[in-house]
Amino acid sequence: MQEGTGTMTSAETASPVQGKVGRYRWLIVTLLFAATAVNYVDRQMIGVLKPTLEAEFNWSESDFAGIIFWFQLAYAIGYLSFGKVVDALGARLGYTIAIVIWTISHVAHGFASGVTSFAAARFGLGIGESGNFPAGIRAVTDWFPQKERAFAIGLFNAGANVGAILTPLIVPLLVLWFDWRMAFFVTGLFGVAWLAAWWAVYRHPSEHARLTREELAWIQQDPADPIEKIGWSRLLIVRETWAYALGKFLIDPIWWFFLFWLPGYLFERYDLDLKTFGLPLAAIYLISDFGSIAGGWMSSKLIKAGRTPNFARKLTMFVCAVCVLPIWFAQSIDNVWSAVLVIGLATAAHQAFSANLYTLPSDMFPRGAVGSVVGIGGTVGALGGMGMALFAGYILDATGNYEVLFAICASAYLLALLAIHLLSPRLDAARLGAG
Repeated sequence: MQEGTGTMTSAETASPVQGKVGRYRWLIVTLLFAATAVNYVDRQMIGVLKPTLEAEFNWSESDFAGIIFWFQLAYAIGYLSFGKVVDALGARLGYTIAIVIWTISHVAHGFASGVTSFAAARFGLGIGESGNFPAGIRAVTDWFPQKERAFAIGLFNAGANVGAILTPLIVPLLVLWFDWRMAFFVTGLFGVAWLAAWWAVYRHPSEHARLTREELAWIQQDPADPIEKIGWSRLLIVRETWAYALGKFLIDPIWWFFLFWLPGYLFERYDLDLKTFGLPLAAIYLISDFGSIAGGWMSSKLIKAGRTPNFARKLTMFVCAVCVLPIWFAQSIDNVWSAVLVIGLATAAHQAFSANLYTLPSDMFPRGAVGSVVGIGGTVGALGGMGMALFAGYILDATGNYEVLFAICASAYLLALLAIHLLSPRLDAARLGAG
């Protein structure tokens, strides 16, 4: 269901865009960027605090993996549900529900006292955080024409890296100044501040008083598609849904691995501590930020130059997949800053690949189905992440070595691109049939 009823006639929206196009839509991207940064601060804190919590509670790698498993199970459930919530309620209210749930759950970590209570807090966090990308992509779909969407998604997706950069810089300081419990309480204020800004600023473009006629016409320049309720039964039987979902299944577990296990890897492999491992980790995610923006920029630039979305998205993803390959050899690198460059290249390539993958639902599906398709893909990706978490815990407890895990990271993106291409060779619009 579309938010708003529209304020312009079809003749006005169909006419060529006249005059200078405004830039208010980029303020919306700024809000989405900030929400994603908060999302990742809250999400990554368990990874940054992994050495501290393992020492205090005497956790094994499998204990830690179990806590991550419950987060990802909730993420799988919530992602599917929030896709439908966002399609039904729109981005404004859908995002509000998501951030309220995840902020309360994030603060609850500060009261946890063991594996079970941490797992319960992570479960609530997973439910809430699963709404971030369905709501964000729906907002981009509402606020941007097709040729700008990959760049807009790349920009707000870069907030993940900013959150990942800030977390190892801020959280160790909070732990050293106070303790790890207070770190959860203080960072919980970020979500409260963002929610106030979101509720004050965001509206559907057709309802927004600060949007010019020219910018609204620019936003609505693509041919109109009907806004209708589209059930999962119609989405699950088309190849285009599975092109997106299998891509997520193959690459999402890699990002989860980077997010939750890299802090411990750097801590152990290079004999770092709470005061010294934050800077290398922050550097990795700073490099990632450039990848997120560059990936969206590259495919958008190719489309503006006249290439098809199919060519632009897949060429960009192929370049990204090749850039991940060197991480296969990361375990054998003895210098921490050389490892930072290799791992940073892989995380940057992931973000660039992901920015284009996130754009595929809006390329192939009508607007009323985008949130649901994103939800299906996120659920399938989280299921892959659950398996990766348990596998990583088992491998590390059994061998103490990351070589097998890095080999999986190196190969996942080429496999994902192959699956996408086989299922949707031209990224054609999905044929959903009659409701």
